[in-house]
Amino acid sequence: MQIPVVEEKGPRYYQLIVQQDLIDGWTLVREWGQQGSSGRVKRDHFDTREQAELACIKVRDAQVQRGFRVVYMRGMEAQ
Repeated sequence: MQIPVVEEKGPRYYQLIVQQDLIDGWTLVREWGQQGSSGRVKRDHFDTREQAELACIKVRDAQVQRGFRVVYMRGMEAQ
């Protein structure tokens, strides 16, 4: 997700990734910040993929309410 440029600063971004972890669970990785600078990262562990995806959708919707736009979305099914 991205917000347009404001006052000579690059756009802010908020990235969400759902990934399977190595301890039999799923992780929602959130990264946000100003493009071109170091971002902040937060990871939340979930027991199931469904829980992680629901949390991802909830965070995405909250960020869209704050003015972010979804600029790229891609998903891949587990094999």
